Amino acid sequence: QVQLVESGGGLVQAGGSLRLSCAASGRTFTSYAMGWFRQVPGNERKFVAAISWRGNSTGYAESVKGRFTVSRDNAKNTVYLQMNSLKPEDTAVYYCAAATSAFGLRTGATEYDSWGQGTQVTVSS
Repeated sequence: QVQLVESGGGLVQAGGSLRLSCAASGRTFTSYAMGWFRQVPGNERKFVAAISWRGNSTGYAESVKGRFTVSRDNAKNTVYLQMNSLKPEDTAVYYCAAATSAFGLRTGATEYDSWGQGTQVTVSS
């Protein structure tokens, strides 16, 4: 069982930056892959970024490539999402997730079995 707690969301102007953090507890952090998803009310949860258990492999949705960077600090049991050049269309609730049966990248929401509570990111124009 993995518990995840996100932080770092907030209100930012277009073009600005935010860094989200996700602290994990429970199962050994280095034994599973992690991901970030986002959801707008009325829409399905969508993949944003993923990182392998060791952190040496990452993947991104086309909409955030070149602007967002996912990383993890296994010593701190924490995964990060650095978001730069934010756009109003990035506004959503952001969730981190753990795929406890996977070491490599996973992009489908159904491949993740533990989720945080979400943190709101609002980008004003």
